Amino acid sequence: MTAVQEPPTFAEHVGELRELKETARLGADPRATERQHAKGKLTAYERIDLLLDPGSFTEVEPLRRHRATGFGLEGKRPHTDGVVTGWGTVEGRTVFVYAHDFRIFGGALGEAHAEKIQKIMDMAVAAGSPLVSLNDGAGARIQEGVSALAGYGGIFQRNTRASGVIPQISVMLGACAGGAAYSPALTDFVFAVRGISQMFITGPDVVRAVTGEKVTHDGLGGADVHGSSSGVAHFVYDDEETCLAEVRWLLSMLPSHNRELPPAAVTGDPADRGVDRLVELVPLDGNRSYDMREVIAEIVDDGDFMEVHAQWGANLVCALGRLDGEVLGVVANQPAALAGVLDITASEKGARFVQFCDAFNIPLLTLVDVPGFLPGVDQEHEGIIRRGAKLLYAYCNATVPRISVVLRKAYGGAYIVMDSRSIGADLALAWPTNEIAVMGAEAAADVVFRREIAASDDPATTREQKIKEYRRELVHPYYAAERGLVDDVIDPGDTRAVLARAFAMLRRKDADLPRRKHGNPPQ
Repeated sequence: MTAVQEPPTFAEHVGELRELKETARLGADPRATERQHAKGKLTAYERIDLLLDPGSFTEVEPLRRHRATGFGLEGKRPHTDGVVTGWGTVEGRTVFVYAHDFRIFGGALGEAHAEKIQKIMDMAVAAGSPLVSLNDGAGARIQEGVSALAGYGGIFQRNTRASGVIPQISVMLGACAGGAAYSPALTDFVFAVRGISQMFITGPDVVRAVTGEKVTHDGLGGADVHGSSSGVAHFVYDDEETCLAEVRWLLSMLPSHNRELPPAAVTGDPADRGVDRLVELVPLDGNRSYDMREVIAEIVDDGDFMEVHAQWGANLVCALGRLDGEVLGVVANQPAALAGVLDITASEKGARFVQFCDAFNIPLLTLVDVPGFLPGVDQEHEGIIRRGAKLLYAYCNATVPRISVVLRKAYGGAYIVMDSRSIGADLALAWPTNEIAVMGAEAAADVVFRREIAASDDPATTREQKIKEYRRELVHPYYAAERGLVDDVIDPGDTRAVLARAFAMLRRKDADLPRRKHGNPPQ
C-alpha cells in the first residue's frame, strides 16, 4: 500500500517563499552577477541598497513573471521580469524606486516589466513621494513586439502627468537607447556615471550605416557628452557609489511633492554671519573676471551647494543650497565663462531650473553680473530671441519668493531677464558697485555722442569726457534706487544677513497666476 504523502507544512511554504525571493535577489544565474561586476557595475539590488536607508526597502511584485510566448520566451520566465520596484526611505522620508536588472533579459522592457514600473509610478503620485529610476536596460524586448512599445507609452504618459507634482530623478547606470531615452528626458534631473552610462536615440552602428560617421558608444552618448555638450545629463560622476550618494543629497533638499515646502535643516551657520570676503572676491573693475561659485559659497550655509549642469552652459550657474537652514535655488551669471553673458544654452539651462524651483516651492535668489546677451550671427540664426525668451518666461511665471542682487553690471535686456523688479522680483537689491543701464558707458557714449566725438579736434579726449558724463548721469549706483527699480543698495558684507531676513519674510508668500489650462512658453 502506497503511503499517503503529507501536505507541505506552513513552515515549508514559508521556506519555499524565502527561497524564491532569495533566488530573485541573487539571480538565477550566478555568472550573470559576475558579468555585471566584471563590467564595473552593481546589481539592481546593490544599487537600491546604496540609495535607500539601510533596511528600509519594501519590494513590490518580486514574484512577477511575463506571460509572453514564442521565440523561446515560454521557457524563460524569471521572477521580477528584469525590474525591481518598491519603496523605502532617504533620511527617513519615503522615496519610490525602480531599477532595471541587467542580469535578466539585459534589463529589456516587456509587458509585465512595464506594468510593474507603471504601478510604482502610480503609487508614487498617490503617496506624494519622489520617484527615482535606476536605468540599466537594453530598451524594448524585441520578442514581445508592440506590447513592449506600448509599455513605454504608458511610462511616458505617467512621467508627463507626474511632472511638477512629485520630483522625478533618473540615474543612468548602463545603456539607454531608442525610445527608452525619452523617459529620463521627461524627468526633472538626470544623473550619469562615466564609463557605464550611455544614452542615444540611434546607436553607433545605425549612425555609421546612415551617415558614414564612425563614433564609439561613449563618443556618441556617454556621460561627459551629455554632461557638457547636449545638456541631457545634469550631474556626472566617476562611480556609482558617489553618484547615488549625491542623489540622496539632492533628495534631502527637495519636498516630497508640490504641495509642501522643502525640508528645513538645523544649521550652525548664523544667519547674520558677515560676508566681508565678498569684497575681495568680486573685483571693482567690471571687466575683470572672478568665480561666481565662490560668491555663492560665501552666502549659503556652510559653503555647501549642489551645482546643476556644472559643465553645460557654464556662463550661468544654477545651484541648490540652504540659507538659514531653508532650501534655496540660486541662479547667477558666471563672469569666469564668456564674461557671464546670456546665450542660448545659458537661457535654456536657467529657464528649466527656474521652472523646477517654482514647481516645488523653492525660493529663488538671482545674483546678477551680466554684460548682455551674446551677440553673433550663429546666436541669432539659432533662435536666441525665442530661446532666450524661455528664461524670461520662466521668471515671469514663477510665484515662489524671488530676490535679485546686482553685484556689478546689469546691462540691457539681460538685466530685465535676470529677475529684475520690473518682471516680478519681490525684492531687488544692489551693491554700491552696481551699474544698471541700457548698456555700458563706453558703448553708450559711442552711440549717443558719436557726432560730437567725430567732430571734435581731439576725439579721444572728447570720448573720455562723454563716457564720464554718461556714467555720472545714468550709470551711477543709485540711479535705479532713486526710481524705485532697486529696493535697497546694501553693503556687500551684509548680503547673507539681508537675504536671510528677506527670505524669512517671504516664506509664506501666496501669489496665484490667472486661471488657465496652461501657458504656451516659447520654444
